[in-house]
Amino acid sequence: MPKKNDPEFVAAMEDVLDVYERAYNPNIPVVCMDEKPYQLLGEVRKTLPMRPGNDAIIDSEYKHNGTCSIFAFIEPLGGNHHVSVREHRTATDWAEEIKYLVDVMYPDVEKIVLVMDNLNTHRPASLYKLLPPAEARRILKKLEIHYTPKHGSWLDIAEIELNVMTRQCLSRRISNIDLLIKELSTWEDERNSNKATVDWQFKTSDARIKLKSLYPVL
Repeated sequence: MPKKNDPEFVAAMEDVLDVYERAYNPNIPVVCMDEKPYQLLGEVRKTLPMRPGNDAIIDSEYKHNGTCSIFAFIEPLGGNHHVSVREHRTATDWAEEIKYLVDVMYPDVEKIVLVMDNLNTHRPASLYKLLPPAEARRILKKLEIHYTPKHGSWLDIAEIELNVMTRQCLSRRISNIDLLIKELSTWEDERNSNKATVDWQFKTSDARIKLKSLYPVL
């Protein structure tokens, strides 16, 4: 949790909230990004199939099949969604996702306003670990980056997206990456078909009242 009288938190929070108040502009989309680790779990014993009136019977014992990382991007006002699965969550993994964002998801826009948390791999320098300098700079020039404050992950709309994804798609054991990719691809297609948007209501004016204790006393 942020501490009281925390100007660094307040400054980053108000910056992100100002971004969320911008009018929708398809040529300068606001995109939120987040990632989460995921534990792959396999069954030790065969699941008994469902019968009329009863759920499938799943044994309490399971086996660990390793971990992976799920990356999520959402354009809150445009209803554009993308999720991907990676074996790791390194700086170069993030850089490859950002290159996909720029070159595949939004190749023709003027600028992408990117909101994300301040994880140490979520840095412009990560692109230089993956790409030649001119290519890294080309991608960075397409981005306007805004970081949520430390202990302020709730300000990242992509975290909401990951929570929805977890409830709707990951409420059972998934044993391997290939199956996880298949499941998330189906979920992504449905989200994009529905153009699921996010109506963010919490504004800077609200923060100055409801989170008054975080603001410095002058």
